[in-house]
Amino acid sequence: MTYSLAVDIGGTFTDIVLRNSDGSLTVDKTLTTHDDLLEGFFGGVAAVMKKAGVSPDDIDGVVVHATTVVTNALIERKGKPTALVVTEGFRDVLVIRNEHRYEMYDPQIEFPEPLVSRDLTFGIAERTLADGTIVLTPDPKDITAIAADLKASGAHAVAICFLNSFTNPANERAVAKGLADLLPGVFICTSAEVAPQIREYPRASTTTVNAYTMPISQPYLRRLTERLASEGFSNTPLIMLSSGGVVAAETAGRNPVRMIESGPAAGALAACHYAEILGIDRLMSFDMGGTTAKACLIENREPLVTGLFEVDRRYRFKEGSGLPVTVPSIDMIEIGAGGGSIAHVDALGLLKVGPESAGSNPGPACYGRGGTKATVTDADLALGLIDAENFLGGDMPLDRAATTAAIQRLSDDLSISPVQVARGIFRVVTEAMASAARTHATDRGLDYRGLPLFAFGGAGPLHACEVASLLQSSSVIVPPRSSVLSSFGTLVTPVRLDLVRSDLTRIDALDMTRVGRILDDLTGEASTALREAGCAPSDVTLIFGAEMRYFGQQHEVSVTFNGDPRETENQASIATLFEDLYRKLYGVNPSHVPIELVSWRVTARGPLIPFHVAGQPASIEGKPKNHRKVHAWSDDQDVPVYDRSSLAVGQTIRGPAIIEERETTTALPPDWSGTIDQFGCIIATKG
Repeated sequence: MTYSLAVDIGGTFTDIVLRNSDGSLTVDKTLTTHDDLLEGFFGGVAAVMKKAGVSPDDIDGVVVHATTVVTNALIERKGKPTALVVTEGFRDVLVIRNEHRYEMYDPQIEFPEPLVSRDLTFGIAERTLADGTIVLTPDPKDITAIAADLKASGAHAVAICFLNSFTNPANERAVAKGLADLLPGVFICTSAEVAPQIREYPRASTTTVNAYTMPISQPYLRRLTERLASEGFSNTPLIMLSSGGVVAAETAGRNPVRMIESGPAAGALAACHYAEILGIDRLMSFDMGGTTAKACLIENREPLVTGLFEVDRRYRFKEGSGLPVTVPSIDMIEIGAGGGSIAHVDALGLLKVGPESAGSNPGPACYGRGGTKATVTDADLALGLIDAENFLGGDMPLDRAATTAAIQRLSDDLSISPVQVARGIFRVVTEAMASAARTHATDRGLDYRGLPLFAFGGAGPLHACEVASLLQSSSVIVPPRSSVLSSFGTLVTPVRLDLVRSDLTRIDALDMTRVGRILDDLTGEASTALREAGCAPSDVTLIFGAEMRYFGQQHEVSVTFNGDPRETENQASIATLFEDLYRKLYGVNPSHVPIELVSWRVTARGPLIPFHVAGQPASIEGKPKNHRKVHAWSDDQDVPVYDRSSLAVGQTIRGPAIIEERETTTALPPDWSGTIDQFGCIIATKG
């Protein structure tokens, strides 16, 4: 027997999955302990091992972790004082930003405060030209002076970002070495290591985010590694990255900026995993948890990947209002529509839901932990969609009286009945999720209509059919153990690292010798990281690509090569690949315009993880275990309630119906039906 363990720390719940080599799963959920994330981590691990009857000695497979520790540090500004060293004359790079206004006609727009204040931003005389030529090297005396200022300031971390350093990092490395020698114990990172790409502000922002979170993430990951060892776990942990894939904790600690979207990325990868085994080329993953809901488009059984995303948005879900991060990440839309999203009445007397969340402390009113505001979970309870006595299998009974009081306050403010309030919350949050998914797909030129919705997360299966109806989709897939699918996703994700390096050049002037040196550096770095994660060199697959554009354009198109361009490509073939893709995307080619190659991409991936069915469905069709009054679709509707574990392959349940499992609930509206497939998935269809 081989057991593997996965832990995903979310905003409200921490999910734990223990997987046997035969595919069977033991899972648990526990409230996230924000004061000390490892308390919830090991508490949940102990609970799931007790259920399975195993000890740490039995966990001889991987231990994989997805965490919000980096995101929390940024949003809550928990980091230690951080400094930034830039080329002299560019101290205001984080304040000036890129002069983009996300609301053109609003004169009072706001941005998050820079992670580094101006008094901790230092300029140093140095200069690297755009072609990589160094015309001025830093004076050691200047480095010594900056080190003295840094020591006096109490800075715990330093980010170094010089002009054009992505073409030649020598000056950054010289300053980093000088500061490291003079400031032992201070965390130092350079933009050439973290984000060697063009565009000065995003590169500086990314490097600063990385430096700011290093003093938190590295000790956290080391504490995790040490405690796992002290409790008898044989393997060091692997950490989930935003780009989809896992690496060793030491590698992740050096680049915490790559961990920001680790949990949501794992869920999207699990959706791809099921797309492969179900033979579905296109679908939309829908992950609704306690704090947020996330949607990701899956094309050709792969998630969309972006090279730029934002964190700590001043207006949480407004693109352009946050801190840009230029590292590869799975492309998702996130909205404040989780189970803990708070309902309120706005200044116009309208019912609104989110984006504020009650989180895990105090949580929704029904949690009985001091929360007094009505949330989506409270509305679900009031409508009869979830059972107060069976929440988390009865381990966490809900406070119905607190829910009634919270909804009554909104009822008084709106002068409508409590049932109408609960239905309003349910419908508002459903429309918000559908609207965000529509926008996400439309902005990327993709047709979302008719795509199957792959639903997971603690609240996803409860709302998925209603969201699918609004997206003109007639199919919803709810996989087994859907509530903890992000944790499951980390176990079916291969070891992987995505690297990008800018080298702006025209295709007709492409120097393949220079290209070879760049790709040698990237493949060497990626292979080393995979080796640290325990991946044998013979098991590593390399995927090559580039970001390309026509001369004069601002944005690039991602081109993936068929093989290693050092061996299989030349100027003409690279240009042809770009033009074919550009024509497919936009329908035209301005072929008279020169083509530029902006950045090279290398993905190193370990062996794919085989699929095993997560437990066997029942052999005899299950009957309803009870009926209860549900008010979601009409008043006092008598709805059958099924235990999911009792359902057999091929069994069809017609809505309205409720299907319960310990960690989540699936709701089938009146015009839907659900069938159990050979893998234990609920395939819900409309009509």
